[in-house]
Order: sequence, then C-alpha cells, then structure tokens
Amino acid sequence: MAIKKQYLKSKPICKVTFSIEAEDAKKVALVGSFNDWNAKKAPLKKLKNGTFKGTIDLEKDNSYEFKYVIDGTYVNDPEADAYAWNDFAGTENGVVTV
Repeated sequence: MAIKKQYLKSKPICKVTFSIEAEDAKKVALVGSFNDWNAKKAPLKKLKNGTFKGTIDLEKDNSYEFKYVIDGTYVNDPEADAYAWNDFAGTENGVVTV
C-alpha cells in the first residue's frame, strides 16, 4: 500500500496516487470525504502485478478521510498520514493531508 503526492505549481491541487496490493481481489475502489464515500466515483485499476492503483486530484491545504473497498470490504491504508474515528461506522478512517 502506498500514497504518493505530486503538487502542481500552476494550481492549488495535489495529484494523489493511491495503490494497494490485492492480488486476489476482483474490484477495488477508493472512497472518502472527497467523493461522498461513493465507490463508483473512484474505481482503482488492477495492474499485472496484482496491485490496484488510481490517481485523484485533491485541493491543497486540506485533510480527507478515506478507505479502500476491496470486494465489498472496507480496509484502511497502514501508510495513511493519520486516522480519525468515525462514529457512524464504529471504526477509524485513514486520513490523507495535502
């Protein structure tokens, strides 16, 4: 699992690439406060090595809660910048800060 950040000089945007190893998974999506927790808005693409990967644009100087959805199961990224408790789900969400 990895999170890579690329800041744009021309815009207040950070391109954030999320990747997670899920070799046996059929579908992986990225959900979070940036896409209303909607798995259809950020499906990740499966690479030949079994890693799922995707890049999204996030506004700089903000923090966003997120999780991966691997075949219907919510999973945190151990490399998240921080974690925030979510009363609704009764668990923690990963946090990425850009």
